[in-house]
Amino acid sequence: MLKRYVLYGLIGWIIEVIWTGLGSLLEGRWTLDSQTYLWMFFIYGFAIFLEPIHDLIRQYNWFFRGLIYMSVIFLIEYTTGYILDLAIGACPWEYAGKIYAVNGYIRLDYGPAWFGAGLLFEHIHDKSGKLIAII
Repeated sequence: MLKRYVLYGLIGWIIEVIWTGLGSLLEGRWTLDSQTYLWMFFIYGFAIFLEPIHDLIRQYNWFFRGLIYMSVIFLIEYTTGYILDLAIGACPWEYAGKIYAVNGYIRLDYGPAWFGAGLLFEHIHDKSGKLIAII
């Protein structure tokens, strides 16, 4: 379980670096500068808690599964943002003032990204044995 937690944390970090780098390109910065936070490794590791959900809903339509994953990821993002805000006085991914932001902790317009991420992590869960053997 610990190895899969680390795997999810590392994959999440990589995806976030690519995501923010592409975001900088869309803003016209050819440097493709990216950013993430050390906290994110631990938060992305929480994808391990999607595994039992995946096992429970495996037989359902991909669209329904994606909606469930998106909802759970929003819940994790909101909760961890809130907890970090209480613990350290700030949420590292502060969304305050952004359109579709909820209390600065989540952005509803990221729904499609979390939908896709949930389905991606579903495949990673299915292949985790092979991936862990590489680590």
